[in-house]
Amino acid sequence: MTDHYRAIRLERFAEDFRSACDIVAVPLAMPGPGEIRVRNRFCGVNGIFDTQIARNAVDYVPVKPPSFTGVEAIGIVDAVGPEVSDFAVGDAAVTVRFTGGYREANVGPASGFARAPSASREWLALASTGVSALLALEHVGAVQDGETVAISAAAGGLGHLLVQLALYRGCTVIAVCGGPEKAAFVRGLGAHRVIDYRAEDVGAVLAAEFPRGIDVAIDTVSGAVFDAFLANMAPLGRLVVAGAAADLEGRPEIVQAPRIVHSIYYKGVSVRGFMNGLLTAHWPAARARVFALFEAGHLQISFDAVPFRGLEGIYGAVERLLSGQSMGKVVVDLSPGDGQ
Repeated sequence: MTDHYRAIRLERFAEDFRSACDIVAVPLAMPGPGEIRVRNRFCGVNGIFDTQIARNAVDYVPVKPPSFTGVEAIGIVDAVGPEVSDFAVGDAAVTVRFTGGYREANVGPASGFARAPSASREWLALASTGVSALLALEHVGAVQDGETVAISAAAGGLGHLLVQLALYRGCTVIAVCGGPEKAAFVRGLGAHRVIDYRAEDVGAVLAAEFPRGIDVAIDTVSGAVFDAFLANMAPLGRLVVAGAAADLEGRPEIVQAPRIVHSIYYKGVSVRGFMNGLLTAHWPAARARVFALFEAGHLQISFDAVPFRGLEGIYGAVERLLSGQSMGKVVVDLSPGDGQ
């Protein structure tokens, strides 16, 4: 056993994650009172968040280099400090706390980890993205059985789980994605209507085929997709903003259209922000729910077809997500490798 492990550390602010970070060696410490030490097996990748961290553009996460990076990882407990009763050596432990992700090992308070049945990428995806999907749909979106639900970026890590969770609730699911391959993937999940925004006008399809409107829309794209959802909400509909991938630069945009008040007032529509980090009190119950749904066969986890391995592979995984080409959850195997 070595006395060091490696981690990706933000060393400077830059326009992209690769330019801002270095892989560094970190002394492997023993856990103190109330702490555990975990050898990470897999980490999940959040390309937009990572890029904004590199640019110092995440207002709610103050960062000052040097700072460790990454949010979500799963591994095996290999040391337990005094006063810890919830974990034992050999347990699988998952964390979704910022700075715990892009590292080969992690020492921290046991309260920052949750137990998992095994240290597999499926349980990592459920504990991170699965929890986000459930809370966005049910807690913020307040979905009811049988409602009409629209989901953007439906072929992504979050989107493909949202589709399945909405279908489980008996909802009519409208899935928006880009390109025939992604459309086929989402159609295979059971979505009732798949809109390929590259080939169809989202707003025109919604107006023509769903004249009653959308009860719950979950948007992670912004821009024209957000506008199309907003214009086609049902009375008392809820539009959940869970991201803004089309607005990564954060530049001012001149929009010549009626103010949002005209879209929401007369229908009683609400636009709601989903920020998972503000809902930590709800994580344990949501995690138990998605774990149970997966074990019962109601959820399937799809992973992107391009493999990434080792800390070096994280850079490529971030860039893969930003390219818009990925389908399903992007996860990096932290076993030593050449990366990609």
